[in-house]
Amino acid sequence: MIDIKEIEDKYIANIYHKRPIAINKGKGIKLWDIDGKEYLDCMGGWGVSSVGHSHPDLVQAITNQAQTLITCTGTLYNPVRAKLGEKLCSISPKGLNQVFFTNSGAEAIECAIKLARKYTGKSEIIAFKKAFHGRTFGALSATWKPKYKKPFEPLVPGFKHVGQNIDEISQNIGPNTAAILIEPIQGEGGVIIPKLDFINSLQELCKKNNILIIADEIQAGMARTGKMFSSEHFNLFPDIMCVAKGLAGGFPIGATLAKNEIWESLNKGEHGSTFGGNPLACAAGIATINIIEKEKIIDNVKIKGNYFIEELKKLQTKYNSIREIRGVGLMIAMEFRFPTKDIILNAVEKGLLVLPTGINVIRFLPPLTITKKEIDQVLNILETVLHDLEQ
Repeated sequence: MIDIKEIEDKYIANIYHKRPIAINKGKGIKLWDIDGKEYLDCMGGWGVSSVGHSHPDLVQAITNQAQTLITCTGTLYNPVRAKLGEKLCSISPKGLNQVFFTNSGAEAIECAIKLARKYTGKSEIIAFKKAFHGRTFGALSATWKPKYKKPFEPLVPGFKHVGQNIDEISQNIGPNTAAILIEPIQGEGGVIIPKLDFINSLQELCKKNNILIIADEIQAGMARTGKMFSSEHFNLFPDIMCVAKGLAGGFPIGATLAKNEIWESLNKGEHGSTFGGNPLACAAGIATINIIEKEKIIDNVKIKGNYFIEELKKLQTKYNSIREIRGVGLMIAMEFRFPTKDIILNAVEKGLLVLPTGINVIRFLPPLTITKKEIDQVLNILETVLHDLEQ
């Protein structure tokens, strides 16, 4: 471990808050470090390990494709890209019938911003407080938290941030408003779930003012919340949608979907990606969707997610340090009355990996294949950590 740490610290840019472990193997929900110690992974690579680490069907699909063709520019047709495009559009909200493939969620957001501005001829986009959309300049401009943005100003102009309040949104709509960008369920913001009435009113407001809705499904999409896309919980029908993270089970990919008439506003050459839609990523995406469907993972997420949340709420009744439990499916937040750094590090020592959100919230984004037995193991470790800290 010391050698790995020294090498990474010397040669890899030091921009992450790292846990003091070196991981080199994964299977299902479990990870192992280079010394053979086992961990329960509720980070899921920031939510990308949708079908579990090294799922055999995913491994086989990537292997087969790597032996056939790894890269193919978008200026040439490719059957694997075509198949993923067809499959993804078929499972997406109504009207989203064309897709552009990227390499990440931030790239998908960048594409959506360009698309909204080009189609409407307007430049302003309304986003939300507590929103997180990525770290590239357009996505960062749409992100709310000042600590991410201030060191890199000036950013892209034309972004406003509002609360989830229809009156406030109405007051910020102007003649140059192109779109409203929303995470149907905010992830980085702490798993914030909007009210159904708010989403209904938002759609009515956008329709009345001829404003596009861009849904950021990067974290909450691909079965994470017990629906294929979190928009489905609210009967939200976006004009543009961004997907990434769990789309290819951990392989780098992103996608921007939109209605045909919106895509038709882009001229050839006005957008592109060298690696976007490469056959290797597309094969991983096809395999991941097939696994989700074949193994009825959405049903598993509903059942296991409800169980996980209810058991966490039982912990809340035992430990006064827990302020609130929030979640849908396997996208869960646990808010504390104090900073969570010690909780996270103590959990690592005991073999549990969780994600921080802000100062006092931890998130659980485990592989969607997690079992009840594994959830119980997570809960047992978590209770030990909480008991030790309160003692």
